[in-house]
Amino acid sequence: MKHVLGISLGSSQRDHAVTVNLMGEECKIERFGTDGDMKRMIALIQEYDGKVDAFGLGGIDLYVFAEDKRYVIRDARKITQAAKLTPIVDGSGLKHILDRRAIEYLAANTEIFKERPKVLLTCAMDRLGMAQALFETGSDVTLGDFLYILNLPLPLKSLKSLSRLARLIAPIVVQLPFSMLYPTGEKQEDRKPRQAKYFLENDIIAGDFHFLKRYMPPELPGKIVITNTVTRDDIRCLKECGVKTLITTTPEMDGRSFGTNILEALLISLAGSTRELSREQYNQMLEDLKITPRIEELQ
Repeated sequence: MKHVLGISLGSSQRDHAVTVNLMGEECKIERFGTDGDMKRMIALIQEYDGKVDAFGLGGIDLYVFAEDKRYVIRDARKITQAAKLTPIVDGSGLKHILDRRAIEYLAANTEIFKERPKVLLTCAMDRLGMAQALFETGSDVTLGDFLYILNLPLPLKSLKSLSRLARLIAPIVVQLPFSMLYPTGEKQEDRKPRQAKYFLENDIIAGDFHFLKRYMPPELPGKIVITNTVTRDDIRCLKECGVKTLITTTPEMDGRSFGTNILEALLISLAGSTRELSREQYNQMLEDLKITPRIEELQ
């Protein structure tokens, strides 16, 4: 049996375990949250190192991206260095491929992008593949990197603008404590609406779920949400807010969708690899597993 363990900086309230059969293999998938405690993350990685097939690093990214360049987040590097025997991935190797495939699938198989909708992507530096694919649909896209990471009233309307500014700030941002950039631990359960008008004036809200949940206004009537990892409680929350349609880029497994870090760790373990796979390998495995976006009508 393959054993994949996701160790997250996020809330332990979101812990989950499931066993699935993929490509003829029984796969045990677990997720442990550490409530924002990096020392606990490192201790867990050291405890399970060499005992599981792959680690997924959750609740923190190893990189931020500025189109053709990536920058390593200092706090994340410290955590990954704790794994000496078991491969550890943060999902970024798979995320941009999976996100792009999801948008392309929706554009080809649904009516969602037919009328060139207005889209808010909360953070393109985290989801570059999704950002590129959204612009390719011809949609009116607003990038919220400065709105929601730095709380600056600076909506961006092109990847070129983002790349130019990201090259200036990314080398500084990656040196900051990660808790300043992203909700961790108990903060993932808090709601602090920010720049609400951009949520309300767009038809589609896309991006990391914790960003969405923390900063979205109390009501999102008729909106389409494209995100990644959600639990049953998250779905209930979106439904109560009036969200019309939920789309996740990762599949549902026993009532929830896991993050791309766990899915990437799973693909690595199925391939018998000790490191990230190539773009071609990821695409082929996604084809073999017939992974497509999960679409759920909430209203």
